Amino acid sequence: MKQLTVLSGKGGTGKTTIAASFASLARNAVLADCDVDAPNLHMLLHPEVVGTEEFMGSKLAIIDGKECTKCGLCRERCRFGAITEEIAVDPLACEGCGVCMLVCPTGAVKMVERVSGQCYVSETKYGKMAHARLLPGQANSGKLVTAVRQKARLLAEKMKDGTIIIDGPPGIGCPVIASVTGVDLGLVVTEPTLSGIHDLDRALQLLEHFNVLPLVCVNMYDVNRLNTQRIVDYCKDKGVKVAGRIPFDLKVTEAMVRGETITEYTPESPGARGIAATWNRVQATLLSLKEAKNCE
Repeated sequence: MKQLTVLSGKGGTGKTTIAASFASLARNAVLADCDVDAPNLHMLLHPEVVGTEEFMGSKLAIIDGKECTKCGLCRERCRFGAITEEIAVDPLACEGCGVCMLVCPTGAVKMVERVSGQCYVSETKYGKMAHARLLPGQANSGKLVTAVRQKARLLAEKMKDGTIIIDGPPGIGCPVIASVTGVDLGLVVTEPTLSGIHDLDRALQLLEHFNVLPLVCVNMYDVNRLNTQRIVDYCKDKGVKVAGRIPFDLKVTEAMVRGETITEYTPESPGARGIAATWNRVQATLLSLKEAKNCE
């Protein structure tokens, strides 16, 4: 089993479009949408949900009115303003930190688990998919990402030579860390802008820290060829391979509007060919990693 995470140092680079296209090209891979705060892989893959589990990611303070003396100490100590003047808990403001329970002199406050989201297992025409949805305002997205990856791994273990393609969250925060820890390969999707170069550097540092082999893909490379060359030179200095350069292609937008991957909508378009060439290089790298593992 090999795991690939498609990530980006910032949003809007085309990461999900590329990950969905990889799924259409791989055909027998397990897919995992780990961008649980703003999932959108389902918009291109149209999964049919076959299993749902509630995600208990945080806790909520509950005040027992019979035990409460209305001393107001919990309200005074709550830094989130989640305790009202009537000494009741506002569930939208409560962060589940438990300070109110610790300071309550009568033990009137209890912390109970609450549903923070849902985790799904689905079928798509390209393969099985694990994905999730974090409810608005809920925390612990990194924990939910881990749950999605665990489900994807269980699905892949049932397959011979299974590959997991992970659509990671943007940035370098906790959910991104949860999506790259322990994977075999990370493909960083960037764009030829100054902010793109900066965020590429952050993403590569993250992969290096977790000892994940990196590859780079420059999306819409022909929009600014000078910045693309800067990215290529930077990767060369860092010893990182550039696996793909995908041209700007209006057909990609057309495919997205239709809810299709560009590789199926117009497989001969420049964007689709660029993605296919990138997938071939990524697949070859995954195969070489597998062969190296078998030789150990």
